[in-house]
Amino acid sequence: MELSGKYPVLLQTHRTLSIGPGRTIDSGSRLYDGEVNETLPPCPECSSDLTYEMGALLVCPLCGHEWAAEAPAAGEPAQDAAITDAYGSVLADGDSVTIIKDLKLKGSSTVIKVGTKVRGIRLRQGVGDHDIECRIEGVSMQLKSGVVKKA
Repeated sequence: MELSGKYPVLLQTHRTLSIGPGRTIDSGSRLYDGEVNETLPPCPECSSDLTYEMGALLVCPLCGHEWAAEAPAAGEPAQDAAITDAYGSVLADGDSVTIIKDLKLKGSSTVIKVGTKVRGIRLRQGVGDHDIECRIEGVSMQLKSGVVKKA
């Protein structure tokens, strides 16, 4: 029996797959129009081209593998977000800033007063929420960018 190319073919694949504890999927029948899904990548586990999107994940209905839709390429450097002060001004290494709020130092009874000027800051990307390294009164410390303003 020969089928014309303009009519879709109904594939019968009655297969029940377990995709987790208490979760099964019945692939059942699906309509195949002869075209491969060009927009979504194949499953990295079983190389199936039947992948679909579920929120931010891609899912393979055959093996149940889930993976991130857009993984960063290994050769591309990650884009670093600019560090800004409390008022939105972009900070750079070597800038001078002014403290806008009294800061108590951990393990000490001293307080850094409002208006203290700090020169020669160093920015630290991706290390917690303290993203500025500096020296105040001879003591090296880290500050949050939300408690300073560009001088």
